[in-house]
Amino acid sequence: MRQHDSRLKVILAGFSSLVLTLGIARFAYTPLLPIMQDQTPLNDALGGWIATFNYAGYMLGALIAASISDLRLKDSLYRVGLIVAILSTLGMAWTESWVLWSLLRFLAGLSSAAGLLIGSGLILNWLIRHGHKMELGLHFGGVGLGIAFSAVAVELMLSRFDWAGQWEVFGLLGLLLAVPAWFWLPRPDGHNLTKAGEVLVDNPPSKPWMRLLALSYFCAGVGYAISATFLVVIVERQPALQGYGVWVWFTVGLTAVPACIVWDRIARRIGVLQAMMLAFAMQIVGILLPALEVSATLLLLSAALYGGTFIGIVSLMLTMVGSFYPTRPAKPMGRLTLSYGVAQVIAPAMAGSFAEISGSYAGSLATASAVMLMGMGVLWKLMRMDASDVTRLKYSAKIDSVTMPAHSYIRKYSWRHDPSKARK
Repeated sequence: MRQHDSRLKVILAGFSSLVLTLGIARFAYTPLLPIMQDQTPLNDALGGWIATFNYAGYMLGALIAASISDLRLKDSLYRVGLIVAILSTLGMAWTESWVLWSLLRFLAGLSSAAGLLIGSGLILNWLIRHGHKMELGLHFGGVGLGIAFSAVAVELMLSRFDWAGQWEVFGLLGLLLAVPAWFWLPRPDGHNLTKAGEVLVDNPPSKPWMRLLALSYFCAGVGYAISATFLVVIVERQPALQGYGVWVWFTVGLTAVPACIVWDRIARRIGVLQAMMLAFAMQIVGILLPALEVSATLLLLSAALYGGTFIGIVSLMLTMVGSFYPTRPAKPMGRLTLSYGVAQVIAPAMAGSFAEISGSYAGSLATASAVMLMGMGVLWKLMRMDASDVTRLKYSAKIDSVTMPAHSYIRKYSWRHDPSKARK
């Protein structure tokens, strides 16, 4: 098979896995939440706590990804994650116990980590070893397509199925997606050589730099988690906008599909940290708009800003960190994601409980925006740090990494300053 065809199948395997493990196993809960609240005893506080269990599962998955180095073991966990995503989705239809729902959402969170962290790490490792560009924009587009797909599916099924029937349909669709996700991702051979026979070399930044990066990712996680969990509910609570919730969520997904590719291009031009600063600023605006009494047009704009930025931040963060560790990219991805996961565990439960007491999500959205603003300050600090901390990482628009050994691309062209100053 030609190299281009092999690359496309590997990317599509990851794309399908993200539609399954994120778009369905994780994000189908958001458009289904108001339906479940109408047809079951589920209230705001329980809805938030159930979402928190999902994020707790995701955080445990990130911890697992951060603690193992063996590529073959990670490949096995990735495939187990595909199965868990299907079963946890189907299981949501077969109970009305919030305890069992919480357990199932916890398992779905584990599968999300398998798809997003372990799967992305395996794909990045494959791309590096085969001399391809270290960009996962198309791969991460699966998250956006999954969100858009879940929104449209809920709207189409609304008159035909109750909440339980919709979960069952999602589970069956997930089974179809698992086929390319399973068979098109080659099993890793376990060595650290490129196809050209050269040895991959890790070249990480300093520990203080990484700690600040993790803090900025925590701030991004707070903003992401509150909007991802409650955006549809917030829209549906406004009498003049009832019925728009699913379409707002569809807009989030639709704008997220090309977002990672766009942010890859922006990062090439202005630098990765600078691109993330811009994405943070745009997401703050997107988070704040639903807190206002706004029109449907402005809510769609809010959704577009949110969808077009949150997955871009995830893609830039994970690809950047993974590129420092080409021999085992999933491990640092998992470590970084622990900070994101902590935010996801804390934020939905607090927001849901506060909304139950106050009757509004406005305060939670304002808090999320303030935390995101703090994250921008941390990114600014990263850009101002000493050059030895590799602060000015910048993709090169002029270097064709397909014709160059991938680890050489990392060492020579990933940042402006002398990489020999980075911590060995």
